[in-house]
Amino acid sequence: MSDARLQEHGSLTARAAIASVSMALFLLALKAYAAWTTGSVAMLGSLADTAFDVCASLITLYGVRLAAQPADYDHRFGHGKAEALAALVQVALIAVSAAGILWRAVDRLRTGGETQDAEFGIGVSAIAILSTFLLLAYQRRVIARTGSVAIHADNVHYQSDLLLNGSVIVALALEQFVGLRGADPVFGIGIALWLAWGAWQASSQAIDQLMDREWPEERRRRFVELANAQAGFRGIHDLRTRTSGAHDFAQFHAWVDPNMTIAEAHDIVEAAEHALQSAFPGAEVLIHLDPEGQIDRAGEADEDLRETPET
Repeated sequence: MSDARLQEHGSLTARAAIASVSMALFLLALKAYAAWTTGSVAMLGSLADTAFDVCASLITLYGVRLAAQPADYDHRFGHGKAEALAALVQVALIAVSAAGILWRAVDRLRTGGETQDAEFGIGVSAIAILSTFLLLAYQRRVIARTGSVAIHADNVHYQSDLLLNGSVIVALALEQFVGLRGADPVFGIGIALWLAWGAWQASSQAIDQLMDREWPEERRRRFVELANAQAGFRGIHDLRTRTSGAHDFAQFHAWVDPNMTIAEAHDIVEAAEHALQSAFPGAEVLIHLDPEGQIDRAGEADEDLRETPET
């Protein structure tokens, strides 16, 4: 990835993280007062979630800033996996938040208790919904341009906040205006379970990056088609792909005419790398040339290694 592209990626993700931190701090102060005023378990759960939002957003900010750093002597592949690590820390915080809310809600069901000042709690939740909706819209724009897994994890968390704040409104209304006792802690349990499910989903993409999972099949297939179409190549094999933050990596072996000179082979590789990197912006492509029919790893058949457009 070029320095300019990496700088743009870092700038966009950092601004999205700063926006997330700012909104979380605002909602933290607002919900703390609302939880103290209403005594609502659902509002308390929302407050706890927002407190973790602040921590998670700060971690995201640090992660995306680190991931935007160019490759150095100790990190030759760059720092992209810092985003995946930040995303996993967020997942852990979400899980802790869910466990705390669940415990408080069950305790409330067991011991009883009532909420009060529902109008104020509902108003605070409505403000939180509007603020969260605006942040989500901005984050989606950044994700579309950068593919950041850290911002994606943050986005998933804030999506759950929409349901969380909506549930607070419903719980307060049912308990105080309809007289349905126990609605507040029941909704608190629902919120906790929803947060746990969101944490599980948000972890998958980060784990895929840390485990160097192959590109999605459709993207990989397009790469194979273009690589096989390069002039001078007589087939490619042993393709390996992975993603690390904003960086994509692809490496493969290509069969060429065994009578080709080194200079001719060099020109073919240069042209192929340029074509592939133009079609897949931000990808770093490494090509190893083999004489046609050469199998580097003993015991592996030709057909086991060959990459075809139908793969």
